[in-house]
Amino acid sequence: MPRVVTAYSNPLVKRVQGLRDKRHRREEGLFLAEGLRILTEARETGRIPRYLFFAAASAAHPLVRALVAAVEARGDGEAIETTPDILSKLSGKDNPQAVVGVFDAFGTTLAELDRTASPIWLVAERLRDPGNLGTILRTGDAVGAGALILVDDCVDPFSTEAVRASMGALFTVPIVRTPWPDFLAWLRAGPGQLVGLSLQTEEGYRDAPYAAPTFLLTGNEAQGLPEAYEAACDLLVKLPMRGKADSLNAAVATAVMAYEVLARHGG
Repeated sequence: MPRVVTAYSNPLVKRVQGLRDKRHRREEGLFLAEGLRILTEARETGRIPRYLFFAAASAAHPLVRALVAAVEARGDGEAIETTPDILSKLSGKDNPQAVVGVFDAFGTTLAELDRTASPIWLVAERLRDPGNLGTILRTGDAVGAGALILVDDCVDPFSTEAVRASMGALFTVPIVRTPWPDFLAWLRAGPGQLVGLSLQTEEGYRDAPYAAPTFLLTGNEAQGLPEAYEAACDLLVKLPMRGKADSLNAAVATAVMAYEVLARHGG
């Protein structure tokens, strides 16, 4: 049976609240996810939280009951009934979701990827905004991308903001974190076309020849791709800019490109 926690001073509440900080997430090997939809997505993919905090008012909801049962069935998990105020404390939001889960961090390595599993793969270089990362994960889920490969010093995909923005795609799209040299060596060891988004080309994204599997490379929001990274690409393409803006938001540009590539590969 779930235990009841209503005190801010509870050690577990303080520990979980600390997971909003990157250093604590790394030390604990845990991260936060909130919301019934996201936690249900996680459960359906086999990711069960170690701790589940839920509001008493939501205890009768069938999806909450299913989450509680799954947590208790994992053996080392715990379901905890609590108050909206404590849920707000954990999530950092004034209007918290009905459930907050604490998950074990996870990830995939390049060696574990099967590049024949999908015709399209997303690669992000030095991405800094967690909202962009979460949105790119959602795009990856929508187009059936093989994975999101985070190159060099990208924002933490397990930050509360990135998890929230992913709307559950964190649990459905494999994530790899790797230095650029390791990624490039792995890519060149097998089939794969590396396509970079760049302003330093005249090749329009709708006219370019895409080959499967396509690895779509998006650069840093402010600086774009470094010159050496562009030089390593098999193809550079750009999106037309008819107004005064010189570029699109990184996540928006990735989504536009992903659907173009998907269409070329028969999606």
